[in-house]
Amino acid sequence: MDIVAIESKAFEQMKERFEDFARQIKNLYGENQDKEQWLGNDDVCGLLQISPRTLQSYRDNGILPYSQIGRKCYYRVSDVENLISQSQINKKQ
Repeated sequence: MDIVAIESKAFEQMKERFEDFARQIKNLYGENQDKEQWLGNDDVCGLLQISPRTLQSYRDNGILPYSQIGRKCYYRVSDVENLISQSQINKKQ
């Protein structure tokens, strides 16, 4: 383990920058943090009763919006609910 020594003034400036960054993130996303939940592939496949390949097709064709972090895909609960609502409307017609 290496120990790095820096001046207290530099440390305080660095600390202030981190605190400013944290405040900005909280201001941008803090209000929406609890409002939107995200689901993984397995959760969405279970809810929609579809295979992972069908879910891939939904992503490829823009049927279900998603976000990707690394190699893992995430889906908003509201988007999945909208897809379910649309499919129920289409079944009635």
